[in-house]
Amino acid sequence: MSKVGLIVPTLNAGKLWESWLDVFEQQTRKPDYLLLIDSTSNDNTVAMARSRGFEIQVIPQSAFNHGGTRQFGVNVLAGVEIIVFLTQDALLAGPDAIEKLIEAFDDERVGAAYGRQLPHRDAGPIAAHARLFNYPAESQLRGLEDKASFGIKTVFISNSFSAYRRKALMRVGGFPVDTIMNEDTYVAGKMLVSGWKVAYRADAQVFHSHDYSFLDEFKRYFDIGVFHTHTSWLQETFGGASGEGLRFVVSEMRYLRKHSPWLIPSAILRTGLKWLGFKLGGAVKFGLPLAVSRNLSLHKAYWVRS
Repeated sequence: MSKVGLIVPTLNAGKLWESWLDVFEQQTRKPDYLLLIDSTSNDNTVAMARSRGFEIQVIPQSAFNHGGTRQFGVNVLAGVEIIVFLTQDALLAGPDAIEKLIEAFDDERVGAAYGRQLPHRDAGPIAAHARLFNYPAESQLRGLEDKASFGIKTVFISNSFSAYRRKALMRVGGFPVDTIMNEDTYVAGKMLVSGWKVAYRADAQVFHSHDYSFLDEFKRYFDIGVFHTHTSWLQETFGGASGEGLRFVVSEMRYLRKHSPWLIPSAILRTGLKWLGFKLGGAVKFGLPLAVSRNLSLHKAYWVRS
């Protein structure tokens, strides 16, 4: 049986953390190695994890980098074949969630896998729809040959509940250390181009959703625009994001009309802010001033390092 490692980046995990650790304890297949990479929390995140058997690596908050921190963890867990990633706000939804996720690697062609995200029980309708749209009830196995069917969604994956075959990850150079976000998308794209497949396991489930403010929604899409500007090969290979964006908006309007019609104006405003943020993020290639980019970004530390 392949050795499995778990990596969890944390920062002040908060009230959900005890529940997170409790449901993790109930897993039918616990990873062989447990690693917490903590960005110098000032609460009891580290102490609680240590008491549950996690190895702890503490880094300065300023040193956190989406790709670099994950690759640091991969290097620490040098002896494992399968590396699972979970975030502190992704609550395992069943005792077999990790077991079901790593079953994807029984197929030797699979380089990466991710599970289904269900909205938290207190999620608002807009956040709930986003999870239902992006994480369907049917599992998928996607390869480069499927790009005509899935387009840019071929490279869709999530860093909140995912796993990677070490051999495949290292053959594509590991996680990038210079990307603002979407390090998982970058790796998935590299794997697909190299002949590996990405598995979506709908039976491996976590509760994970965000009720973003209008401003955070704008900033998040600004960062997505920055990412795609610096990784233009992804859209050149798999297709642009506009078609998938339109499909999302149509689906969202239908969902809200049925469940929460009073939120349609809010959703329309959010769509405009996403579009504006994405376009402004793309403007970095035209020399958008660094100070402006930092103010528009959700991940401000990236601009300090740039």
